[in-house]
Formats: sequence, C-alpha cells, structure tokens
Amino acid sequence: MANYHLIGREKEIAELERLLRSEKSEFLAIYGRRRVGKSYLIQEVYGSQMAFSTVGVYFRKNKRSALSYRKEQLLHFYESLLQYGLSFQIPPPTSWREAFRLLRTVLERDSRARKVVFLDELPWLAGAQSSELIAELSFFWNSWACRQRNIILVVCGSATSWMLNNVIRDYGGLYSRLTLKIQLHPFSLGECEQYYCQRHFLFSRYEIALAYMVLGGIPYYMDMLRNDETLSKNIDRIFFSNHSIKQEFEDVYVGLFQSSEKYLDIVTTLGNHLYGMTRNEIAQTLGMTSGGGLSTMLDNLEQSGIVSTYPRRGKNRKETIYRLVDFFSLFYLKNVLHAHPSGTNWMKMQRSPQFFSWAGISFEILVAQHLRHLQEALRIGKVTGCYCWNTDPNADTNAQIDLVIEWHGERTDYLCEIKFSENEFTITSDYRQNLLNKVYAFIHSNQHIKSHSVMLVMVTTMGVKRNSYSNCVNASITLDSLFT
Repeated sequence: MANYHLIGREKEIAELERLLRSEKSEFLAIYGRRRVGKSYLIQEVYGSQMAFSTVGVYFRKNKRSALSYRKEQLLHFYESLLQYGLSFQIPPPTSWREAFRLLRTVLERDSRARKVVFLDELPWLAGAQSSELIAELSFFWNSWACRQRNIILVVCGSATSWMLNNVIRDYGGLYSRLTLKIQLHPFSLGECEQYYCQRHFLFSRYEIALAYMVLGGIPYYMDMLRNDETLSKNIDRIFFSNHSIKQEFEDVYVGLFQSSEKYLDIVTTLGNHLYGMTRNEIAQTLGMTSGGGLSTMLDNLEQSGIVSTYPRRGKNRKETIYRLVDFFSLFYLKNVLHAHPSGTNWMKMQRSPQFFSWAGISFEILVAQHLRHLQEALRIGKVTGCYCWNTDPNADTNAQIDLVIEWHGERTDYLCEIKFSENEFTITSDYRQNLLNKVYAFIHSNQHIKSHSVMLVMVTTMGVKRNSYSNCVNASITLDSLFT
C-alpha cells in the first residue's frame, strides 16, 4: 500500500488499489455525508492516474430553468475537458450526449495504462432533471468505456438517497453495472486519535471523545482545529466566534436534498427531542401527514447518516425511534443556535447543567456508534439484537435502560447503563437502588427471555469508582475500550 496522506481508510484504499491492478474496466460509486472526505480519498489514491476529473456545481436558491441549469453544468464540464487536453477550437457541448462524446475523445488521446474518470458531486451535475445525464452516462459506459478494459469510472455524491436511487439501485442502463460501491463513514475514535497524533495534538482520550461529540469524526471539521489552542478555545473559535457557523450547519442539508427547508425542520425538531421520536410524533409536531413524503425524507436522512433508527421496546408494541446522531448538527442545535450573540463561550458553558445534559446524550450516541468495540470489550460474539428499553407507561414504576444487547450464544442479556463523567463515576446508595430497580423491572418484563441470564454493565468515560455500592455492577467498560 502506497504512503498516502490519509488517516485510516485501509479497507477503502485496498479496494481502490485493487481496481488499479484489474485487467478490465471498473465502475465505482462512492457516497457519504458531506465533508467526510470522499473527494480527497479519490484524489489521493488516483491522482497520478487521473485522465479526467470534473465536479458538479451547486447553485444556492436556484431559480434557473432546467435548460439553463443544464447549460451551466455543461459549461463547467467543458472547462474540465479543456484542462485535460480538449482543443479550444471545439465548441462547448449543448447536450450530455455531446459532452460524453468529447470525453471519449480526450480519453482516446491519453496513453496511460489505466485511466481514471472522476465525476464528483454527480447529483449536482445532473440536477433535478437527472434522467438525461444518467441515460448518457449509461450509454458512455455500456457502449465504450467497459469495452476498453483500462477505464476506472468513479462517480461520487453527497446526496446519498440520490446516489442510491439513480446509480446504485438503478434498474435502467446502469443496472448491475457497478463493480464496486463504497459508503464512506466518519472516522472512528481510534482513527481520530491517529489524526491528532499525526498533527501533534496532545489531547487526552477524554478530550478526543469530547471533540468527537462536538465535530463527529468528520475530517473537514477536524482540520479546523489548531494545535496551538486548547480544545475549549478551538470550540469557541469554530462555533461561538464564527458568524458563518449557521450557514455551515444549513450547508449540511442544502444541496443534499431538494426541499432542504423541510429537512432542516425535521432535524431541528429531532434536535429538541434528543432521545428520539416516532414518525407519528414528528408528523404531529411539524403539522405533516405521516405518509410517504415524510417517510422518504426520514429515509434520506437515515441513508446519509444524519439520523439513525432503533427499536424501543417495553411498551405494548415495538416502536421505531428516529434520532438525530450527526454530532455537528446536534451540538449546533443544542448549544449554539440559541446562544446569546455576545458573551457566550464554551469555557462558561462547560460543567453547567446544559453541558452535562448535552454530553450525556452525545456520549450515548458515541457508544452506539462504536457498538463493535463495546461488544469486543465484553467478549460478545454475534448478537441477536440491540435496543433501548423502557417500562410500559402504565406500569407502577418507570424504568429505562440505555442499551440492551441480546446474546443468544450464551443466553445472556447485557443491560448497559451509559454515563458521561469527567472523573470516575461514583455509585451512591440511591443510584445503586435505581440500577437494581431497572434490572428487576427488565427481568420481570415480557421482553426478557426467561432462559437468559442478565449482566449489568456500566459504560463510562473514566470508569466506576470502587466503593461499597459498586459491587452491583457485573462489568465496567471505559472510554479506552472504544478506541481499540
């Protein structure tokens, strides 16, 4: 594997290098949240083999007609063709058929053994009337590129739902034509630690986790951090002293989806209900119907990694809960959106009730996103199910468990209590009784499989302080386990 300027991404790099060694033409689709590093990955690995590269342009608050929009995108495509050797005497294309014919001309003049064609932000390139570009892209691949045996065609997009519907799950000319698809995810905690070490940050793992709960594992945002400032000062500069932060928040959604205002409404609503909402609850809050339109938008947000779904059990029936899990959006909505325009900073907010409210929820999400690491720390094999649980609202006592992991292999249910703390977490007499009440309620619920044993697990940042009340815990997992 070459020495790229990349952190992590080992599996993705190996796959991209495999395509370079292939003896046939290859067709790759790469997608994922905005700012996650898709374009950088392709440019870093394929830069020396790049025979053509172009990027779709997003027009904010676009009022252009479909014809005008297509003309603008074709002109940008034409300028890229000129950069890669097309004669200036050839006039700009007036259709996507002409554009791909000119692309073929450029590629036929290229003498490299393997030729990479990179169409970045394909959803923006195609626009609302995407059928023409997709049809001509299909024709370009099926009639010529796939027969050359030395073309690597890479299409990339941040609008995950568009990529899925128009490329990956296309049942037209692109059906079954993809030879590889990559969904690029944010960095894990371990990869973030590698990133900070490489850039000479001396953050503790606690502060790396705190930075993750603010920025997520998004390389673009992590690049904003400076190693000559403390984490607190970095957060102040990026969020509380940055007048364009509201625009950055909106840009996560503008360009990802049509009707971005509706998506922002959904995200903002979920930001006010940090434990999540059912689809009917979201519809009722926004005054929408809970039919296909809302379902499509929620699915799009989930496919893009902005929202996650999980089952909530313990009531009369299982419910699907939608929860905002994009850390950048969550931090902005909880701590920045309604902050006073002057005098508010992160230093003042830390260790406040608002801070611990946000940190507690965010740490739960962080643990859920590193579930594999948690399972490995508990030495759990393949699990049957993971869910959160709470008692029926009509029950005598109210109890809620952050995460239940069912392992049928050893007939055990792991009841995980997830707690954020700056120091070792102290279990008091009252808290011990609260934990035992939760265990008792779960064991006597309809959800519990009677042949299963139960283990109470504390998942904390810095561990559980040993005292006369801590022996009720069967296993203690710390933040360190999420880095491995």
